[in-house]
Amino acid sequence: MRNNLPLILGVSGASGLIYAVRAVKYLLEADYEIELVASKSAYMVWQAEQNIRMPVEPLQQEQFWRQQARVESLGKLRCHPWGDVGANIASGSFRTLGMIVMPCSMSTVAKLANGLSSDLLERAADVQLKEGRKLIVVPRETPFSLIHLRNLTTLAEAGARIVPAIPAWYHNPKTVEDLVDFVVARTLDQLDIDCIPIERWQGR
Repeated sequence: MRNNLPLILGVSGASGLIYAVRAVKYLLEADYEIELVASKSAYMVWQAEQNIRMPVEPLQQEQFWRQQARVESLGKLRCHPWGDVGANIASGSFRTLGMIVMPCSMSTVAKLANGLSSDLLERAADVQLKEGRKLIVVPRETPFSLIHLRNLTTLAEAGARIVPAIPAWYHNPKTVEDLVDFVVARTLDQLDIDCIPIERWQGR
């Protein structure tokens, strides 16, 4: 029987919002409960990458994410304003499965590595670390500078799992979604969640 605690999904202002969309799709289809918070920059990235304006109001934003993921009614999804540092996910007393930040910008990585919490996403991630819960960071940047690498190392030393958005090819991907789903599946593996039908390496 799977754990019914909610999972926090943080969406920062890095390129590659399709990773978050696919994660929402599979988690909702598997009847998970998601607490989603998008950073202020994520709103601008939606506009730049897809020419789509993401709603600010939580209920409208929930419908937005469901429409993007094409999952209308399954699972539970609650969206939080980026500035609402009094939300449930800002407290260590609110129990969770852990948190995924996907995609994760280098700005967000730097703030998390240095204990800075200027918005709800960063505060929620900081809470996961201080409570000893799982925090999975999916950086989407290339190349990494030495500063990036040092900040990622600091996060790893603090207990975070670093899962770069680097797809594999041994599963013979045919579409962009195949490549994205591999990264999302490997990310969810860090929380022992297996809800994406990918071909896993079986050996020769």
